[in-house]
Amino acid sequence: MGYTALHPSWGRLDASVNDLGCGQSWEGIHRVRQVVLTCPECGGRVFARVSLYGLRHFYHQVRPQDCMLANESPEHHLLKLELALAARASGWHAELEVSSQSGDWRADVLVYDVQGRPFMALEAQLSPQTPDEARIRTDRYARDGVGVCWFALTGQPWQRSVPSLLVRSPTERGEPWVVWQGMRRYDWAPRTLRGKAKWSHIARPLGEVTGWILGGQALPYTSANGSVSWTAPAYITLALERARLEAEAEHVQHVRAEEKLRQAREERRRQALARAAELEQERQAELERLAGFFRHARMDAALWEKFTQMVRSVSGKNVFYGEQSPRHGNGLLVYTRPRPGQRQRLAGVVCPDPRALRGWDPDLTILVPTPAWLSWIQAGVTSPVKVAVLNPLTGRTIFHRESPTST
Repeated sequence: MGYTALHPSWGRLDASVNDLGCGQSWEGIHRVRQVVLTCPECGGRVFARVSLYGLRHFYHQVRPQDCMLANESPEHHLLKLELALAARASGWHAELEVSSQSGDWRADVLVYDVQGRPFMALEAQLSPQTPDEARIRTDRYARDGVGVCWFALTGQPWQRSVPSLLVRSPTERGEPWVVWQGMRRYDWAPRTLRGKAKWSHIARPLGEVTGWILGGQALPYTSANGSVSWTAPAYITLALERARLEAEAEHVQHVRAEEKLRQAREERRRQALARAAELEQERQAELERLAGFFRHARMDAALWEKFTQMVRSVSGKNVFYGEQSPRHGNGLLVYTRPRPGQRQRLAGVVCPDPRALRGWDPDLTILVPTPAWLSWIQAGVTSPVKVAVLNPLTGRTIFHRESPTST
């Protein structure tokens, strides 16, 4: 059943208003057999009737399965009538079951402003729909410059995606319909960042809330989490002020954190520069310490760092240089750096004097930088020795096991 019908001469009829919305009387169609009325939704024939509770409406003699008006539930039928009555009681012109010119939407209740332009649809939505479907239908109204408020009796998965209200029907005759969720207030006290702030739902009569919405005393508001509800403009202003303070505080914290990171980076850079300078001083000191050895080994000090890298690569261990050892032909002693609790171990000797090779430990590696040095060692061996040629100019390493040349 529905509240609207089409008359061949009078046009559109609305059973919820006394003059049927066209200046005619109910008696002119009720139980008048020669009047042919049709459904604005499906075009089927409908008849005027009064329910046991005194509600005037139109019904199909044979209910078509594909007509939405004919298949609305009693709850939907009563709710949309209550929405129309609430809008009218607030001083607005409201019509039931109005479709757009393009047919993109049909409003349960369409409310018009003082210039006669539609500006708000009140939708009783008791059948299931998804959040995406609710948003799409809301957008269709918006394209025609019409706002919408959706009404349901119980919690729905779409209710926080679009402007909506949950309502409760009266339990006793004479009681009003009540909005119990979807209209919210914002409490914030004291009004500082330390003050507690929260949104809370308020329960008010449907007629009062409808008046707020149509009169602009309540507006849709989307929270930071994307939830949509209705609230007063003053509460929106208050929530935005709180959000502004939070954003400013967050910005200050961000600036402080960035400054702290900048200072930390600067401190790390300063420490790195200081460490680099310290290492350079140590390197220069080491080069000065080894100046006598470089003369002995006929080695360019500029090649020493590359030679040292090759020594460490060959040994596979962390090594360091000791002193020149007269016992080892004034060669430079190379030690492995000991682990905690261990003693340092002699790993090799760099450029010992070939004349000091008599009785050389066969397991003690001789390290030399050039093939020329290898030739000198070969000429001086009196017993088997191990020699590693670490050429810093070519980056090549060659291992030799040398024995005395028989004469």
